[in-house]
Amino acid sequence: MKIAVVNSGSSSIKFKLFDMNNESIIFQIHLQEISSHHEALLKILDKLQALNIDLQMIDSIGHRVVHGGELFCEATFIDENVIKKIDSLSTLAPLHNPANLDGILVFKNLAPNLKQYAIFDTAFHSTMPKEAYLYALPLELYEQNAVRRYGFHGTSHFYVAKECASLLDKNLKDLNIISLHLGNGASVCAIKNGQSIDTSMGFTPLEGLMMGTRSGDIDGAIIPYLMKSLSKSEDEINSILNKKSGLLGICGLSDVREILERNDENDKLALQMMIRRIRKYIGAYSTLFESLDAIVFTGGIGENSSFIRDEVMRGLNITQVLVIKTNEELEIARQVLSQKN
Repeated sequence: MKIAVVNSGSSSIKFKLFDMNNESIIFQIHLQEISSHHEALLKILDKLQALNIDLQMIDSIGHRVVHGGELFCEATFIDENVIKKIDSLSTLAPLHNPANLDGILVFKNLAPNLKQYAIFDTAFHSTMPKEAYLYALPLELYEQNAVRRYGFHGTSHFYVAKECASLLDKNLKDLNIISLHLGNGASVCAIKNGQSIDTSMGFTPLEGLMMGTRSGDIDGAIIPYLMKSLSKSEDEINSILNKKSGLLGICGLSDVREILERNDENDKLALQMMIRRIRKYIGAYSTLFESLDAIVFTGGIGENSSFIRDEVMRGLNITQVLVIKTNEELEIARQVLSQKN
């Protein structure tokens, strides 16, 4: 069975085609700085045809969709109603959901009979209890405006949780871990009995850890203060927080590898800040468990930087520390397969 996975970003698209009989990759491509999803997908289809693969040979397509709100908590077959709901959630993810939807609509036009499924970044976190996902704001802001913690990177956290359970020879339902997805975007997830019970990203992917260009947690009063004192618009402040902060804001670089190579005083400060934030989340989330099976590192930084891992874990009394390479595209394909079966 051949299942394609599409990850449509605002200016890029990732495509992988899996043979799910052995979970091998038949074809993969990552196109960046695209002018339109339609043109990019036509290029991908041309490359598939060069391999004698046409759309009729693909059983299903799984699409990464960033925001499922409270409407979606599992892989979902895409029909007109689902398309409308994904579109309605664009107000919560204006940079992501419209791009994700573009990929869906292109395939709908090119191959209307091809079954498509949406896999949501937020779905894994739908098991969080109310005391974890609510903010201490007037309750009507949640009830009327959907302001709450949603969490992201759910597909990655779910994948590494299952891999961890397999490595530890435990049933997923008995697994208690703290999962650290550390990349340019970064998040922590407390996974108890195989389910997400808390996570560091919130209403948007801005909250939580210090990241490559995102600030992570800040005092909310900073926003109106900067708007007034710098005469900046809401969009300008949003751009500062998402694109000019984090590691980049402190030392001028957003890539940990480059920061470690240069290693001047501001570089050291940026890494110390990032590591301190991760350790604080580990400490806080550790209190949610009676016993903890492991700390799991994943993502580009988590998988590849032994320095960051060592500094994060320095002095922490955790018996089991694992590094598990995430594979979000394979997890998406697996979830599509489970829906078909």
